[in-house]
Amino acid sequence: MDRTLLRLSSFNLESGHVIKMSYTLVLLTTFLLLSVAQARRAHLIEFEVQDKPKAVDNRQTQNVEISANFTNSKDNERSVGANRSFLRRELLMTLKSQPVTSIQSSDGDIIDCVAKDKQPALYHPLLKDHKFQSFPSSFPSRFKTSKFSKHRIRRPIPVPQVWHQNGKCPHGTIPVRRTSEGDVMRWATSVSAPTAYGRKIHKPAMTPSSAARRNVSDPLASISINGDESSNHEHAIAYFEQEGIYGSSAVLSVWDPWVETSSEFSLSQIWILGGYFDDDLNSIEAGWQVSPELYGDGQPRLFIYWTTDGYQATGCYNLLCSGFVQTSNTVAIGAAISPVSKAHGGQYQIEIMIWKDPRHGNWWLAFEGSHIVGYWPSEIFSHLSDYAANMVEWGGEVVNLRSYGRHTSTQMGSGHFAEGGFGAASFFHSLQVVDSDNNLQPMGDVQTLAENPHCYDIITVEDPTWGAAFYFGGPGYNQLCQ
Repeated sequence: MDRTLLRLSSFNLESGHVIKMSYTLVLLTTFLLLSVAQARRAHLIEFEVQDKPKAVDNRQTQNVEISANFTNSKDNERSVGANRSFLRRELLMTLKSQPVTSIQSSDGDIIDCVAKDKQPALYHPLLKDHKFQSFPSSFPSRFKTSKFSKHRIRRPIPVPQVWHQNGKCPHGTIPVRRTSEGDVMRWATSVSAPTAYGRKIHKPAMTPSSAARRNVSDPLASISINGDESSNHEHAIAYFEQEGIYGSSAVLSVWDPWVETSSEFSLSQIWILGGYFDDDLNSIEAGWQVSPELYGDGQPRLFIYWTTDGYQATGCYNLLCSGFVQTSNTVAIGAAISPVSKAHGGQYQIEIMIWKDPRHGNWWLAFEGSHIVGYWPSEIFSHLSDYAANMVEWGGEVVNLRSYGRHTSTQMGSGHFAEGGFGAASFFHSLQVVDSDNNLQPMGDVQTLAENPHCYDIITVEDPTWGAAFYFGGPGYNQLCQ
């Protein structure tokens, strides 16, 4: 089979229009100070400000959530409007920092080049005494005899992000996608409000064995979303469970799937998981995502996520809260990836690797092999602080809100079922895990899970050049997916 895979390449760097203006970075440290909430309570509505339950070992970010108590339908309408107005104002009360320079991207983003010592991570309460690590102590090794050795990246590859057309951030800074007032207002007026800005409200797909450890009879009925007994997040994943997983690497194709409503999303990612599928779940995630609610468009964007308490009160997307320490001045987390794959046309892919530093215990992220993006400090985790992961998942996820009384038509991957194969379906290949000796081990057989195979499915493939691999995805709503 002809597999002409096109490595993503960036555009030529040109000096672009530089905007020098004050930088507003949304940190959730200040958006809901209790004193402010109390002062405004009488003027807005009667609602309560409630902290989420404490995370394991008090590993809490400064995300605080609002929940409203409604007494009748009139109060309900007034409360929702006031709550959203409150969120808009408070989310814009942020820590202000002057960027070294700013870059206007052709896709509408503004990338602020922020001094490394001013980045959001350094405001995390558990990182007050953290010693900044500028580079990992070592990299996972690939065996010289491995049939996957040709996948090893031996030279720097240009970062495939649109903003590179118009400039680059100087050394000593990190590129941060500017959070606009429009971003905040979309969230405040969405079905996700009043959830803290930039946070998930669900868990990854629960596998049969992880369900058994929790004595859950049905692994697919594992998550409660917005008070619902059944999850509105659907997955098609491959997974590997074993004690002592120190990271993973994979190559994944990049698409721009259709997302039906602004409050839904579609993504393709790696999950590194520690603990159990409960309030103590630790998760480290990276991949690409299309989320109109979070970014305001339908472009696939590089994203990261983390939590240390099962998505209760810790963690966030990208750099929207303190936690992830960025070291790269070339990769902008949350920025668009380009070019993207087209059905029966060019196929574009990216490589993502996450691994635990054997000396310092921090979890590092590499993008396109040679680009070291940064790390999640060990201090912010419970299970993943002193121990390795016990599961890794690869694959796709969508949100199905059933906004029109039927299953969503939000696509997963390319929007084609796995049977479409190369050139039509989305794929992962070269699945590997990092062992206790810091070696990348090629995967053998992996298990798969598709929660709703009539909507989105997954098929593993055997290919001597790809190693462990699979196709996945689907169109969502169809005759068999109602």
